[in-house]
Amino acid sequence: MKKWIFLIIGVMIMSCEKEIEVGVISTQFGDMIVEFYEESAPKHVESFKLHTQNGYFDSTTFHRVIPGFMIQGGDPNSKDDDRSNDGIGGNAAKYFGIGQEDHSETWMIPAEFSDSLSHLRGTLSMARSSDPNSAGSQFFICVGEPSWLDGQYTIFGKVIQGVDIIDRIVSVPRDRRDNPFEKVEMTVKIVPKSDVVKKVESQK
Repeated sequence: MKKWIFLIIGVMIMSCEKEIEVGVISTQFGDMIVEFYEESAPKHVESFKLHTQNGYFDSTTFHRVIPGFMIQGGDPNSKDDDRSNDGIGGNAAKYFGIGQEDHSETWMIPAEFSDSLSHLRGTLSMARSSDPNSAGSQFFICVGEPSWLDGQYTIFGKVIQGVDIIDRIVSVPRDRRDNPFEKVEMTVKIVPKSDVVKKVESQK
């Protein structure tokens, strides 16, 4: 009897465990799979996931690409054909105490800097202005290892599959503002990590 009780409890615990989620950033060059650092940057991860679920990132572009440094995207201004305002838009997906609560366009995310994480190749980090507590929706993915950003920008994940896609994006021809001449559009979705693993296994 005790054996069955322990078995039932074990099954209940496993069913209550939250499934690990990953982000899938899809472009014309392929998909990048990103895992999230929910413990070190919970607010940034929550905002990114909420924006993703609301379709906020879909049809935005990687509007700034710098070889050896990073690719940056997530600005809703990049959805249109006016390149002049790319890089100045975006806000947090919910109110985190910064900005005017009744005006969502002013919402920002408070800094969640980490002393234990470094900006390495594939790192997913948040763009911001000179104010540490000014992250909105724009994010960047490191091409190189810009260690001088450590402790100054919030790292909230990393690319675990599709790192080669970063190289393809950062190599496209770009203008004087480092904005690709031909748009590199993205769609983003959140999926269970197990689904990605199954897909990879089926392709072997």
